[in-house]
Amino acid sequence: MKQAICIMSGGMDSTLSAYMMQKEGYEIIAVHFNYNQRTQNKELECFENICASLHVKKKYILDLDFFKQLGASALTDKNITVPTNGVEEGIPVTYVPFRNGIFLSMAAAIAEKEGAQVISIGVVEEDSSGYPDCREEYITAMQKAINLGTKEETTIEIKMPLVHLKKSQIVQEALKLHVPLELTWSCYKNEEKACGVCDSCRLRLNGFTMAGVSDPIIYE
Repeated sequence: MKQAICIMSGGMDSTLSAYMMQKEGYEIIAVHFNYNQRTQNKELECFENICASLHVKKKYILDLDFFKQLGASALTDKNITVPTNGVEEGIPVTYVPFRNGIFLSMAAAIAEKEGAQVISIGVVEEDSSGYPDCREEYITAMQKAINLGTKEETTIEIKMPLVHLKKSQIVQEALKLHVPLELTWSCYKNEEKACGVCDSCRLRLNGFTMAGVSDPIIYE
């Protein structure tokens, strides 16, 4: 059976991407990263619950402790405040330096080991926070680099099925595929009740509003 390495944060986008891969007939190998993010415990809990929902047989949970030493992001350094006013200019302070590049590199190693043909990542270009590592051009370049840096018989395609969708379209697609959105988490700040005011919560809530449905998770 064909296999897809699905990078899954526990969030809505990567969860929908995994469900789309399963619909396409791929056996899911789920990969989750703990990188000292503020909501690490909640994201891991969501990942585990989503894997159960997808009936995932094989998963990798990888600890990337060096992100704590690196810092430089409000997600990994608690001395940097998570913005809640929605008016940040340029690249947000929640951007984690080269995170997706590191995630894709590790996923590529797993794909080569497992003989998987595809890596799935839930990047969203147009309706995201403006992170440079969520751009289609960047992901395509990473695919080329991965195939240059692996065995000759290894051919890996990086699928990014959401890259050109808006959050409202992501919500609509998730509902069509009966994705358990109540199991997903997007908040940058909290692990009990979502804050509703960080950039990620704002994008998520706006997506549900534009789609005309209610978000099933609990907010402050």
